[in-house]
Amino acid sequence: MELLADVGGKPGVDCRGFCSYCYFKKVKDFTPFGCRHCSPLSTGCDYCGRAIAERYPGFKPLLRVAQDIQATLTMSATDPDKVTISGAGDVSCYPDLGDLAELLASLGVPIHLGYTSGKGFDNRNDADALIENNVREVSFTVFATEPGLRKRYMADPSPEVSLECLTTFCSSCDVYGAAVIIPGVNDGAVLRKTCDDLEDMGAKGLILMRFANREKEGLILGNTPLMRGIASQPVESFKELVSVINGEYDMRVTGTPLWDPTIGSPFYVASNPEHYLPRTGKGATLITGEVAGPYLRSIFKRIAPNVNVVNTEKEIACLITLGDIQQLSLKDMQETVIIPGRALAHDKDISEALRADGTYRIVRRGPEQLTVDGEMSISLTRDEILQREIDAFTELIRTIEAVGI
Repeated sequence: MELLADVGGKPGVDCRGFCSYCYFKKVKDFTPFGCRHCSPLSTGCDYCGRAIAERYPGFKPLLRVAQDIQATLTMSATDPDKVTISGAGDVSCYPDLGDLAELLASLGVPIHLGYTSGKGFDNRNDADALIENNVREVSFTVFATEPGLRKRYMADPSPEVSLECLTTFCSSCDVYGAAVIIPGVNDGAVLRKTCDDLEDMGAKGLILMRFANREKEGLILGNTPLMRGIASQPVESFKELVSVINGEYDMRVTGTPLWDPTIGSPFYVASNPEHYLPRTGKGATLITGEVAGPYLRSIFKRIAPNVNVVNTEKEIACLITLGDIQQLSLKDMQETVIIPGRALAHDKDISEALRADGTYRIVRRGPEQLTVDGEMSISLTRDEILQREIDAFTELIRTIEAVGI
């Protein structure tokens, strides 16, 4: 069991200021989208009205975090084998991080620091103290190992100290770096220098994250563009970059939304779906995002020829909103339609949109995820990824079998 120590926090506030590329920068007030967690009779709940924008009050007091941990341990039937300290703010900025790590060290299991930029570290000794308290894995947003770039684009008040802490962590922990790639800023020679430095430090891997700057790329909270004058890198070009960088370095390199060249994910099962997945002769339409569309078409063409896949212009399926669905042609829809499990729209509104032509269609949500992206796959094995995909696709195919025509 993995134990989560959630310290809370608020983006842009509990991280010493927004990074220039932060998804939560410029978020405006918005009407709840609706989601699978909403009541059948009303649109809006805690998840789609607050959590997706990470509207939290701030960091939790240490006592509250400790009480939450104790409650989880009391209710669990097994002892944890790992503890992850995470939150909506930057973990390194949590004022009681040292005390929390010392408390968790008493459990005698490895501690993982969830995504941190290191902006909260004011002294290199901060990293040493955490390592002494059993921190053994760190997810570190590096962006670039050029201090000036970190200062300018990450609002890092002490970039040299942050990078010194990163070096210290790499010497004793499994460190997975992360870098949002902004074209013309930290790609090219800057990226190679960052990779050189990370490999010299001993980092286990690097997650390259494609910069999103438009609504279709996922900025659904009224906050586009994040940076003016920056054109986002095309998905296929970004995928090629991930492959090239992975081939040039010994550390493992993955990308999000695409791709993991070592394993071949997302959608590893696409390489041989007949071997991994059950077949179905039932018919249905699957709605998905632009990135997943080609993969799903390839898979279902071989295991379910009566299933057609329609993708929205929105790239990521779990960020599809009602507007994306309303833009689709109903001529492409069969009488059974499966939508992404995490689509951000109320079930009633989706059904009305898909029946607007007078055809009554059965509408169901599919699994929450069909695969994993580079953020998750970098610390997983091929077998672990494969099993997750088999389980999710099997659930989806069973749904089609149950309600398909």
